[in-house]
Amino acid sequence: MTQTRIIKVDPLNPAEDSIRIAADTLRAGGLAIIPTETVYGIAANALDEKAMQRLSEIKKRPEGKPFTLHIADKEKVEEFAAQVPVSAYKLLERFWPGPLTLVLKSKTALGTVGLRMPDNEVALEVIGLAGIPVACPSANLSGKPAPANFSEAIRDLEGLVDLALDAGDTKVGVESTVVDLTLTPLRVLREGAIRKEEIEKAAGRKCILFICTGNSCRSVMAKALLEKKLKDAHRQDVEVLSAGTMMLGGLGATEPTRELLAQDGIDVSGHVSKRATAGMVKKSDLILVMEKIHEERILELVPEAKNRVFLLKEFAKIEDTENLDIEDPIGRGADFYAETFEIIKEAIGRLVKSI
Repeated sequence: MTQTRIIKVDPLNPAEDSIRIAADTLRAGGLAIIPTETVYGIAANALDEKAMQRLSEIKKRPEGKPFTLHIADKEKVEEFAAQVPVSAYKLLERFWPGPLTLVLKSKTALGTVGLRMPDNEVALEVIGLAGIPVACPSANLSGKPAPANFSEAIRDLEGLVDLALDAGDTKVGVESTVVDLTLTPLRVLREGAIRKEEIEKAAGRKCILFICTGNSCRSVMAKALLEKKLKDAHRQDVEVLSAGTMMLGGLGATEPTRELLAQDGIDVSGHVSKRATAGMVKKSDLILVMEKIHEERILELVPEAKNRVFLLKEFAKIEDTENLDIEDPIGRGADFYAETFEIIKEAIGRLVKSI
């Protein structure tokens, strides 16, 4: 039997040495009890066959039944999962880091993979420094309850693991909610810390992203006008975003944009421009761009979004065989700004009827 090394750690500010020892233990094929926000878990290097065999024996896990992988970065999802649906990005954006396990199609093998990003500083630092996929089932023997504090975790596992990090009580104390996203509609396999109703609401909420160049005029107009239409219709089932393809961010709406929207009773004085990110695109059900060049930039960023990107004029079925672009009014006169605003306003009026 292994002698378990126990290290007490500050849950909010863990010592670097403690994190390094835990990460080194996992890389070397050892097992370590670590805290998460839900319950304590037994962490192991998922790539180490002997470590996983030890873990399976402790947990009495049936052969062939995989363990959930814990990651420290949302961007790691696509390293392990394939054909990730839009609903998955909505859920991880809303609940990660947090008590949610997503079951997705596996990228590296047949079948599925469970992924979770825990909301616990100790766990995130250990996983991140280890730099390996980490399996981390609850730190209890088969038939025993999942441990919400360290004393419960170590009670039956003393001598069965190489290392144990004592961070006191966990924050949540209930196991994560498990959602299968390989099915349509999704299925909640285990209702844990997050209620089924919350999952279904977040996954089912439509997300629309407007794109222009600098996110200071056209996409601002479109977002503000659609949000007003939705508010007037008492609809809360749609999230509206806007962004630009330029590298710059942090700018406000242009003065003509503020003035034109103010005439419709809309205040965008607090708008701050954002650059379009892969995360925004991946969680959006519909991406509406002002010009063809914006479509090209978005598809360079996220090629798999091809069937969700449209020119706003085209999607709204505004007939203009000569030019489907809504051109940039910056540097043009007030009349051009006003014409641009009216085109976008018409497009939004048509759009709101179809979402």
